[in-house]
Amino acid sequence: MYVIWWNIGKLCFESDTEPYALARDKKVSDFAMASGIEVFTPVSHTLFDPADIINKNGGRPPLTYQSFIAIAGEPPAPIFEEYSELPPVGDTGEYELLPVPTVEELGYGDISQEEIPPFRGGETEALRRMKASLQDKEWVAKFEKPKGDPSGFLKPATTVLSPYLKFGCLSSRYFYHCIQDVYRSVRNYTKPPVSLSGQLLWRDFFYKVFFGTPNFDQIKGNKICKQIPWSENEELFVAWRDGRTGYPWIDAIMIQLRKWGWMHHLARHSVSCLLTRGDLFIHWEKGRDVFERLLIDSDWAINNGNWLWLSCSSFFYQYHRIYSPITFGKKYDPNGNYIRHFIPVLKDMSREYIYEPWTAPLSIHKKAKCIICKDYPKPVVDHDTASKECRKRMGEAYASNRLDSNSSKGKPSNLSRRKWSHGDHGASNSSIAKLLRTSRSE
Repeated sequence: MYVIWWNIGKLCFESDTEPYALARDKKVSDFAMASGIEVFTPVSHTLFDPADIINKNGGRPPLTYQSFIAIAGEPPAPIFEEYSELPPVGDTGEYELLPVPTVEELGYGDISQEEIPPFRGGETEALRRMKASLQDKEWVAKFEKPKGDPSGFLKPATTVLSPYLKFGCLSSRYFYHCIQDVYRSVRNYTKPPVSLSGQLLWRDFFYKVFFGTPNFDQIKGNKICKQIPWSENEELFVAWRDGRTGYPWIDAIMIQLRKWGWMHHLARHSVSCLLTRGDLFIHWEKGRDVFERLLIDSDWAINNGNWLWLSCSSFFYQYHRIYSPITFGKKYDPNGNYIRHFIPVLKDMSREYIYEPWTAPLSIHKKAKCIICKDYPKPVVDHDTASKECRKRMGEAYASNRLDSNSSKGKPSNLSRRKWSHGDHGASNSSIAKLLRTSRSE
């Protein structure tokens, strides 16, 4: 009925690739076309059309970064024309511009006492942040993903453009080509996979894998996911989720996530590793759900892909390389300023004990006004013991996967036998070493 009233002839909307969106958009498209309406759904959220890449790869998603890059080539150019105002809606009828609802009207009540994240939404802010990042050409040229300070919160060590890419406030193609402009103006610059442009390609890589992989978001029925018998300890999971593990570095990250909806990628690696293969051996799907609910840049493909990666369920298989919840953060922030900010109860803790306060004598606790087990919890597990047990259980799970593969196919599958090598990810040996160095237990 509304179609007739409004005399709609063409419906345009951006193509979405998430499973829920695919089902939703098909219903919309089917209804529109049945009503005689032309439907136009361009692919503009990613550098490449996932369907095109999969077709070029023989109907299968490329499962390595190197194979994806070889197939993809150079992204198409974005539309560079800028508009300062929207065209008129039409010349029939009257239209009312409704005001943006207030926080109170949205049901959140008084938030004046809460810590407000330092990130504003919208395209204008996205373009401002992108241009500010790209002005430092030396920083862009030398950008390497393994590097960066995960404890930097007042001035993050990354562009923090992921939320704007996720919500479509910033075109990934436009960002990519702006980076290329910087590269053309400098003599030397880093290359994918560690470069800034390489990060956008990683984003597309995960989109292509999930688009061609049924059940990509779960362990069951996911052909590229190792079948690992994760534990179901709800008490440990809640402690991790709520930032009460007793490891200040981990807890500060989870509190930043809850307060800001964002944290540095190496901080995400730390907490993901601890939850899964590092210490607690809890299912990556549970961690994925927490990130999906709280991250302002939660992207379905990337969130699931990174949890598969960091739990060593797919893509990355060096499960013995574990982030230390004590020493990893300390090498970036020895004074513990990040911890002191997000865990105020530890703000007066001695620098010597800020990363492991349970080891401090009672006199230090009293001086800091923070008594372990009263004001702040002791560790839920002993890292040295737990990490050894996790390595053992991961080794057993990997062995079981190989046996299952042998019995079902008569020989090991490529996935079971795959190692992190030059042939897997298209990176040089030195780049791989840098990528792995950050995750070595210390």
